[in-house]
Amino acid sequence: RRGEPPLIKGWLPYFGQALKLQKDPLGFMTSLQKQYGDIFTLLLGGKYITFILDPFHYTSVAKNQKLSFQTFTNKFLKRVFSIKKMTTDSDLINEIHSTYQFLQGKHLDILMESTMQNLKQVFEPQLLKTTSWSTERLLSFCNSVIFEMTFTTIYGNVLANDKKTFITELKDDFLKFDEKFTRLASGIPIELLGNIKSVRTKLIKDLTIESLAKLQGLSEVVQRRNDILEKYYTPKDPEIGAHHLGLLWASVTNTVPTMFWAMYYLLRYPRAMAVLRDEIDHLLQSTGQKKGPGFSIHLTREQLDSLVYLESTILEVLRLCSFSGIFRFVQEDLTLHLESQDCCLRKGDFVVIFPPILHHDPEIFEAPDEFRFDRFTENGKKKTAFFKRGKKLKYYHLPFGLGVSKCPGRFLAMVEIKQLLVVLLTYFDLEIIDNKPLELNYSRFLFGIPYPDSDVSFRYKIKS
Repeated sequence: RRGEPPLIKGWLPYFGQALKLQKDPLGFMTSLQKQYGDIFTLLLGGKYITFILDPFHYTSVAKNQKLSFQTFTNKFLKRVFSIKKMTTDSDLINEIHSTYQFLQGKHLDILMESTMQNLKQVFEPQLLKTTSWSTERLLSFCNSVIFEMTFTTIYGNVLANDKKTFITELKDDFLKFDEKFTRLASGIPIELLGNIKSVRTKLIKDLTIESLAKLQGLSEVVQRRNDILEKYYTPKDPEIGAHHLGLLWASVTNTVPTMFWAMYYLLRYPRAMAVLRDEIDHLLQSTGQKKGPGFSIHLTREQLDSLVYLESTILEVLRLCSFSGIFRFVQEDLTLHLESQDCCLRKGDFVVIFPPILHHDPEIFEAPDEFRFDRFTENGKKKTAFFKRGKKLKYYHLPFGLGVSKCPGRFLAMVEIKQLLVVLLTYFDLEIIDNKPLELNYSRFLFGIPYPDSDVSFRYKIKS
């Protein structure tokens, strides 16, 4: 129609351009941008999705009340986790959203304390005995450590002797479920995805209020969610466990690959690792902390935030590896008034901001395909000024979304990754064994941080 963006359907019915996009998202989108400009519509999996690529247009999308994030989320929660009540009860939505306050501010400090205690439980046995090299697969290592520390921080500790068995089984089921996640999200019926329905049912059962009552040390966010869920559901309603599976998924699924890529790049760039070690050592010395035998370091959030090279490294990993899309559902026919043009959108379609184009723009980031651990620092301080067409960008780094859809757990995720890296760089010598270049696996394209296309081995031992 007149005033609508160019439409690129492709020759495949229903799938449209989905296969090309999944094969090489950045290359394909860049070629479309050169051909059609910063706004165009693709047919993907039966959906018409309009992509907005100019960062100066992001605000118009984020602030438009007729573009709904909640409608997109409700469909997603129903398909993936079988949470149905969120689609019909706005009071439940608002109350669940109110629990996000327990993931920031002073509540985050409590979670930080818990995370460090849980890291101590994970690593102290090794600190007391590992004087020779231990070899592990990097992705398996990140999966195990992140899952255990995140689960115990949010849901508490298993009191029984079979804690390791419980955590390992839960993690293995979780990974099976997560492997089919994008297919569930795309609308493929769960019955067509092998045994995933039974795996999801088992996970939901493991996360009912009755099951969680056996754990010690539930976080404030989980306690508050339980109080709310008990208001809206009968005690044995499986949807309560589905809510907790959604929270666990959101807490773990992108933290694991982010940690993997952070370690992978540090292992391959010894200079970056040396600068980070030096920065951490300097902070520990300035706060009077000595690295004795056993697990003894303690850092406040302000101290963690002062590690500018550590933060820059994580931001650089997210810039290179994040392939999330920022989705909005078009609730009615409308005209989007953008800086450069007006754009007509149809009710029932989707609008997506695609940050990887921003993150890999050579006008904003010099040599954007290179890993530069200090890219987000300037003169030893945090760098926040980035420019395009001579104008300072409001949005230059968007791995966690934008506006109402910004990830509520982003502060906890950053804190966990920083704490884990501080522990590893303080106490261990680390070396990569398979020093091979890895590619991103785009099967999770548009939904977060991709996993690597294969795993690599690394080794670690206690620093002498």
